[in-house]
Amino acid sequence: MSIRIAVLLSGGGTTLQNIIDRAERGELDVEIACVISSRADAYGLERARKHHLPAFVVNRKEFSSDVDAFNREIWKIIRTHEVQLVVLAGFMSLLHVPEDYRHRIMNVHPALIPAFCGKGLYGHHVHEAVIAYGAKISGATIHFVDEQYDHGPIILQEAVPVLDDDTPETLAERVMAKERELYPRAIQLFAEGRLRVEGRRVRVL
Repeated sequence: MSIRIAVLLSGGGTTLQNIIDRAERGELDVEIACVISSRADAYGLERARKHHLPAFVVNRKEFSSDVDAFNREIWKIIRTHEVQLVVLAGFMSLLHVPEDYRHRIMNVHPALIPAFCGKGLYGHHVHEAVIAYGAKISGATIHFVDEQYDHGPIILQEAVPVLDDDTPETLAERVMAKERELYPRAIQLFAEGRLRVEGRRVRVL
């Protein structure tokens, strides 16, 4: 039996496309109930429309002085569509976590949390920081979301090597390939009811 998910994004929607493709191939037991973007010009909205998915814009700029109102609008859409799991897919705003959605919101981070994470470390900034530090490994982390950036309990995490001649772009490609593999796996584990949170640890049953 499939679960209803909401996908939240702010950009190109490559993670959304990965979820759509895998769901259509029968690899993911999910129904995408809605797609919400914090930007009206996000290409992810076009991907949603091409696949006839309900797509909404809650423009962060229109709520610049009222973060609470921004979050209320998002949660109103999520609850209206009876969503069981919220999937952050390049969503560039801090989302408030209502108590009834604790451990029901996932995010992906392009590094091995708790390294190279937190406010300001997203996208290419992460890969630049990894290379500048001289780290020998990076990777991808799928985690539950709490009230802090990149802080909730880790669901899945795997490493990729950082090569001597890597640029932020080449490292990003390797990390994104790992993300495309891990994120659907984490979503499917949730759909199967196989994730149990014990404090900061997530056990796969």
